[in-house]
Amino acid sequence: MKSHKITKSPAVRVLPSSNTPSGILPFSSIDRCAGGTVLIDTIHVFTYGSVEAAPRIRDAFAKALVYYYPIAGKIIEKNPGEPEIDCTGEGIWFVEAKANCSLEEVNYLEMPLTIPKEQLLPQPPPQTKFQYEILLVQVTEYTCGGFTVGISSSHLVYDGVGHAQFMNAVAEMARGLPKPTVEPVWCRENIPVPAKAPPHGGPPPSFTAFNFTTSIVDISGGSINRIKDLYMAETGQRSSTFEVATAILLKCRVRAIDLAPEAEIRLGFLANTRHLLHGVLPSVEGYYGNCAYPIGITKSSEEINDASLVEVISFIQGAKMTLSSKFEDWINGGTEANQYMSSDYGTLVVSDWSKMGLNEVDFGWGPPRSVMPLNDNVDFIASAIYLKPPLPKIGIRLVLRCVKEEHSAVFCAELSKFA
Repeated sequence: MKSHKITKSPAVRVLPSSNTPSGILPFSSIDRCAGGTVLIDTIHVFTYGSVEAAPRIRDAFAKALVYYYPIAGKIIEKNPGEPEIDCTGEGIWFVEAKANCSLEEVNYLEMPLTIPKEQLLPQPPPQTKFQYEILLVQVTEYTCGGFTVGISSSHLVYDGVGHAQFMNAVAEMARGLPKPTVEPVWCRENIPVPAKAPPHGGPPPSFTAFNFTTSIVDISGGSINRIKDLYMAETGQRSSTFEVATAILLKCRVRAIDLAPEAEIRLGFLANTRHLLHGVLPSVEGYYGNCAYPIGITKSSEEINDASLVEVISFIQGAKMTLSSKFEDWINGGTEANQYMSSDYGTLVVSDWSKMGLNEVDFGWGPPRSVMPLNDNVDFIASAIYLKPPLPKIGIRLVLRCVKEEHSAVFCAELSKFA
């Protein structure tokens, strides 16, 4: 059997293509709540390209970094719990690589991966301190002419929407545009600081490792539309794909894990708050910092089991309707956003990547076939990430790490009813 191999060139620094401002920039109060110096790993699969893919993308990053110059800097932390960006202009790590196989031979890197993720992601020199890095990129070219872009990026610097904004700017540079169509806005200092922000420091929370299984399930567009129609018929209201998919997921998971009827079931998700910052930011459209607030629902296991899908969708919509008041309360001194969500087995956290804009990134050969997270080693809280399924499928793809092995078969069987 052929051994799939990726040969990497040494990592190099890609600097901004022209001079950029220097100095220290602050993070916002929301940035500092976003997950510390965690690096988010993703793989972007493009089925068409050329031998020019890696150098063209490298040069595009250099051009985009002129506009997004903080990303070319370093994270520093002079005072514990108060990270900043030092705009050094030293650039990002970039790796060019070549595979000895086609994308088809490795199933377009669908899960489970037939190539270890370490080969797909950039590896800088050993002395590199990852906690201070902002962005690392690897472009791998395949024998079929396609390519992948493996990315490790700092969640402290931007949320998913902000990261997609930057990546689309890079893609625009690769396609020959003179400047990004969306002008980037830093302005982290404009984000209000909660009046009663909790002090930094103190012991970290303790977590239980659950050894979750990883599974990927596609919910068809037909199933989603049928439930939307049912919701409209029963309530006279519209529902979103996110709400329908989350109701399906929550119902199936509660049935599979079979907790006691009185056990608490918690659902958490982050809601975009950019629309609540008009007048605070000079441009909401160009702001690429973290800009989300956690909301969710708490019900008993019995309540979720007894509720219909329509009722669960209503629970989720009710939670979303509280966003404005809860976010305003936090800004004015509430501390709910800074409190840790209970991480017992009844808790599920979902994140919707399907509309961030990563699936629209086009370096000149068309959008990606798929975008997939590669952080699959978090075991302290049940999680689900929503993606667009690989073209030409429609619907929603769920990347799941939310049940233990003994519950996986029932869970997947319940979800398969909506495939």
